[in-house]
Amino acid sequence: MQVANFSSAAEFILIGFSTFPHLQLMFFLLFLLMYLFTLLGNLLIMATVWREHSLHTPMYLFLCALSISEILYTFAVIPRMLADLLSTDHSIALRACASQMFFSFMFGFTHSFLLTVMGYDRYVAICHPLRYNVLMSPRGCACLVAWSWAGGSVIGLVVTVAIFQLTFCGSNEIHHFVCHVQALLKLACRENVSILATGLGLVCITALLGCCLLILLSYAFIVATILRIPSAEGRHKAFSTCVSHLTVVIEHYGFASVIYLKPKGPQSLEIDTLMGITYTVLTPFLSPIIFSLRNKELKIAMKKTFLSKL
Repeated sequence: MQVANFSSAAEFILIGFSTFPHLQLMFFLLFLLMYLFTLLGNLLIMATVWREHSLHTPMYLFLCALSISEILYTFAVIPRMLADLLSTDHSIALRACASQMFFSFMFGFTHSFLLTVMGYDRYVAICHPLRYNVLMSPRGCACLVAWSWAGGSVIGLVVTVAIFQLTFCGSNEIHHFVCHVQALLKLACRENVSILATGLGLVCITALLGCCLLILLSYAFIVATILRIPSAEGRHKAFSTCVSHLTVVIEHYGFASVIYLKPKGPQSLEIDTLMGITYTVLTPFLSPIIFSLRNKELKIAMKKTFLSKL
């Protein structure tokens, strides 16, 4: 990845947790446990799908891809955050900062695109069951996953190149615990920074809202189809296949809206840090829990695969 026009500054300083000096050890232990649980939960999901042949379906292929994107997203952000909580040296090299931004945006938006693909999968399964095997063929599923990763990569590259072609002047302190776009824009010294910020905001919000609208459209058709099912048992069975995905979508876009749709204006460092934690730590932590507990097939397969051997 080529990034041109770097400033003379060789590094930045992340000061996101500096306002919580007495809580840093507690934060470290809490976030470490949540990170390990996130890794374990996603690895268990992937191992269960791999071992259980009944789960070799498009829905669980997409779930595995989602787990991979979540593992890589947390790996791009949380280990560095944990190191900063224990260290007195919070500096980060310019290229390391650019890399962190690229991978966090890439995997974050890949996650959004995969959730959209999973919504489409549920739409086809419920609204067009007779055409499911044709529309969701192995090749078609592979293409949907590939396009999700490609889309995330493009957005990550666009945002990172746009930010790091700026010239940074004055203080090199980033008022966040990661290389956050808004925090870096405040350090830039070009006159067109506000235009760039607006453009990047529109790109990110358009991508997120586009995914959200497609998911809402899928579920509008799903609900209309379910309501036409005559038996209550049939309606419950059809909707139960969507509950875990719908819950994760609400959680994902709920926390994303906190980051991208928060009102403009001065925000304290403490508020920015706590709001960032919800999306970088809490969201990945909750997703495998929701899929494991709310997906009946996956929960049964996990018990069969792992608990039966105890």
